[in-house]
Amino acid sequence: MPSDAPLSRTIAILMPGDMGHAVGRVLRDHGQDVVTCLQGRSAHSRALAAEGGLRDIPELTDLVRQCDMILSILPPAAALAQAETVAAAMRTAGATPVYVDCNAISPATATAVSEIVAAAGAPFIDAGIIGAAPGKGSATRFYASGADLAPLAALDGQGIKVLSLGAEVGKASAMKMVYAALTKGTWTLHAALLLAASRTGVLPDLLSELEHSQGAALNAMRARIPRLPADSARWVGEMQEIARTFTDVGVPDGFHEGAAEIFRILARTPFAAETRQSIDSSRTLEEILSVCAAQLAEAD
Repeated sequence: MPSDAPLSRTIAILMPGDMGHAVGRVLRDHGQDVVTCLQGRSAHSRALAAEGGLRDIPELTDLVRQCDMILSILPPAAALAQAETVAAAMRTAGATPVYVDCNAISPATATAVSEIVAAAGAPFIDAGIIGAAPGKGSATRFYASGADLAPLAALDGQGIKVLSLGAEVGKASAMKMVYAALTKGTWTLHAALLLAASRTGVLPDLLSELEHSQGAALNAMRARIPRLPADSARWVGEMQEIARTFTDVGVPDGFHEGAAEIFRILARTPFAAETRQSIDSSRTLEEILSVCAAQLAEAD
């Protein structure tokens, strides 16, 4: 989605988590001045910001005054509160940078965020991020929708790919929701059926059968499920947003409400204290299933 629009000189990343700091890093590597506000943030977030080369502006009001565009990248449950906080800072600062909501939220939530931002007088872009963090393979895709996409389109090719879905707010969020319904929904389906197999005493037999008849699926389970706890707490909200998206268009939401519950189970394991950087790569599928099954047995 190329654009002749001038590049934003100062781009704020709120917040510099696993995805946010990586986006900030590639934008900085392409000559952008990338900033963030680390007030009240954890040591882990501060370390990621430093790794990404993001410049810290201690006060949010000062950040709003200095930046041309804000990319909101954080767990979906915090998207509305983040928009409210930034909108208040905009009013105090008397500045209205472009606000891009890049969170995994439903079209209805995206519309609510756009209304908060519009009330502060700022332009709004709805965006949905698909793919691994920049620098980990093919360019991360930013699907975008909104009245004026030029500010975000100007970043196309700078470590990210920007794809237009038109002028309607909510289209980009819908794209993210239906895509994540497949990816994270599949991971939770795998975890759920393996937990059921463990608790009914047929797990070794099932794994043997899967190795015989569903080798690719079993390899995916072994590769992915031991890594899920590190992200499970923040993905609960994403599953709820997917369920809301389905409900709003008359599609049953029960599967992804169940997916949220699987992530809650994983978030209660000791492995959930890990970060993506500290995940124990030697942990086996059987090990995590044993811990989760024991938790469920205690709850009986």
